[in-house]
Amino acid sequence: MKINNQIIEKHGLKLEEYESIKKLLKREPNLLELGIFSAMWNEHCSYKSSKIHLKKLPTKGRQVIQGPGENAGVIDIGDEDAIVFKIESHNHPSFIEPYQGAATGVGGILRDVFTMGARPIALLNSIHFGSPSHIKTKSLLNGVVSGIGGYGNCIGIPTVAGETKFNETYNENILVNAMAVGHAKKNKIFYSKAKGLNKSVVYVGSKTGRDGIHGASMASAEFDENSEEKKPTVQVGDPFTEKLLMEACLELMKDNSIISIQDMGAAGLTSSSVEMASKGGLGIELKLDKVPCREENMTPYEMMLSESQERMLIILEDDKEKEAKKIFDKWDLDFVIIGKTTDTNNLTLKFKNEVVGEIPIEALASKAPLYDRKWSKKNSRKNKINIKSLKKIKIEDALIKILSSPNHSNKSWITNQYDQSVMCDTIQKSGSDAAVIRIHNKDKAIAVSVDSSANYCKSHPITGGKQIVCENWRNLTAVGAKPLAITNCLNFGNPENKEIMGEFAECLEGIKEACEFLNYPVVSGNVSFYNGTNNKNIYPTPVIGGVGLIKKLSQPISHNFKKDNSIIILIGKTFGHIEQSCFLKENYSIIDGMPPEVNLVNEKNNGECLLKLMNTNLILSAHDISSGGLITTISEMALTSNYGAKINKPKKLTNIFEYFFGEDQARYVIEIERKNLPKVEKIFKENNIYYENIGITQKNYLEIQDELKINTKDLFKINNEWYNNY
Repeated sequence: MKINNQIIEKHGLKLEEYESIKKLLKREPNLLELGIFSAMWNEHCSYKSSKIHLKKLPTKGRQVIQGPGENAGVIDIGDEDAIVFKIESHNHPSFIEPYQGAATGVGGILRDVFTMGARPIALLNSIHFGSPSHIKTKSLLNGVVSGIGGYGNCIGIPTVAGETKFNETYNENILVNAMAVGHAKKNKIFYSKAKGLNKSVVYVGSKTGRDGIHGASMASAEFDENSEEKKPTVQVGDPFTEKLLMEACLELMKDNSIISIQDMGAAGLTSSSVEMASKGGLGIELKLDKVPCREENMTPYEMMLSESQERMLIILEDDKEKEAKKIFDKWDLDFVIIGKTTDTNNLTLKFKNEVVGEIPIEALASKAPLYDRKWSKKNSRKNKINIKSLKKIKIEDALIKILSSPNHSNKSWITNQYDQSVMCDTIQKSGSDAAVIRIHNKDKAIAVSVDSSANYCKSHPITGGKQIVCENWRNLTAVGAKPLAITNCLNFGNPENKEIMGEFAECLEGIKEACEFLNYPVVSGNVSFYNGTNNKNIYPTPVIGGVGLIKKLSQPISHNFKKDNSIIILIGKTFGHIEQSCFLKENYSIIDGMPPEVNLVNEKNNGECLLKLMNTNLILSAHDISSGGLITTISEMALTSNYGAKINKPKKLTNIFEYFFGEDQARYVIEIERKNLPKVEKIFKENNIYYENIGITQKNYLEIQDELKINTKDLFKINNEWYNNY
């Protein structure tokens, strides 16, 4: 077939990129080779628009065993234990086919983790949908939640934490980000770097079909009115086969048979083979006749670009093939030697004894395009909103509006579809600041959480980037965990738009600054560009997934009030920052102004002091303050307990709404026993912590002096109404 401009464009390549391909090959590529370049040079696989900025992120630390560049990041949690984790997007497939898009997102991220030698112990997700009133939202929500639950429940991994948010910016481009966390021994981590010549390249797992062809390319382009036509590019998952594949791989990993191992994820057999060879500085030869296919007459093009699920590529040590095959036969999985490593530094593809494709590995990897795209700084609005000029409302009405809104309503109807307790190590489920997972048979645990804040990032990307790292830090700290490292999923619009690229660059600057100050390195992640339809881009939505360590697992701290007549303390100073707040959005439909200032010194100092209090058993409950402000935080502590609260009006007060609904950062609400107040205050003063004694817990009512009194049962009913009626 003669390659023309239409074929080049259909493969998602620019004409100038095609000219580069011809120079690298010193000839015209054939259609198979063009497809392979398309897969490896697209945004999803090459990071060609983001790599320059990603290099600025802090990725190292004493706790880091493996940073970005492998299937997943790895951190040290002591006692020869390691945690392996990563988050990735499956946005485009989930919009086209929500069940399978979400399900295969879960399957793919699980393979990234057990490929490294870790047994997965937890799943998390961050899912964003359009306006609840949009015609597509309800079916997309139901499909995505069913897909996440269906895959995770069937494979037997607990889905323990996440977030579900609604905003009209996602009307035509939802976000589905899946995170997986696994546990391994430090001395049994497996990598994807190929080594040695004439080593067997083995295909294992499920058979190859025509599903998912051009999936990675689809994820590297905006949607348009014809997005429904792309349904054939969505992969189809089988969690039962994935369970078999996971157990077979983990069994094989018990000895020293494996040289390298790689998941066939985006771009399938193409990316897995190229990445293994590239990292090892080797060539790789594949005999495509031997690829197990589930459909008849599949072409080399289809085999190389298929994104069929539940497949892996393994390079084995000499004379290990026979024993390895026994394991995969036992688990009823394909095990076929389809090639070997070579010294040619080429990807050589053979079919029916003919060479059908030959490409230098470096042309697909290190010689891929790298763009330093033009970007512009965000011009943020500086004028402060005058809250006194707004229509007067009661605190009770404002609080009810927030607690009954889609973004703050109880989401248990979603989380109840996920098995959170399978494997029997889930100590604290979703609903608290972070989930807590015991390290099996040990008296220690990890805390995990995912967070995002698109409106802050849209308003002022640098501050928004800092804020979301800090919120994730606070969520781990609030359950008594020392934050160790993060993974990020960076969801943005079209990088060819300099304003969008500016949002990306500045958000990363904020993330970098916060991670460096908090010693909270980035060990893995994913960039998802081109999130938009017909030139309408989503808000910048970086999602942060964090992991923290609880060294001694006695009883993790949760955010529900524990006792009657105990002391409630506010940690951190309240300035009453109301712009970009949930209060203004839900009560006045105002989304304007600057996000709250992020003071990294206060974040670190307040968080570390809170951990000191927890380590000396002085805290009954704790909750970080974020969206909705102080009164929303206190309400959430009451909603999940048998107790309410009686809160004093502050003596120094400019505006009661700013005080109770302001979203100032670096703050927590804690509950302590009365007898411990002198000890707690002493620690605060020794650590230069600003705090306020704001009230006490009580039975049955949430109350603010002279302003609000509402029965906690009514509060619970209000908080559950929206989802029950949707």
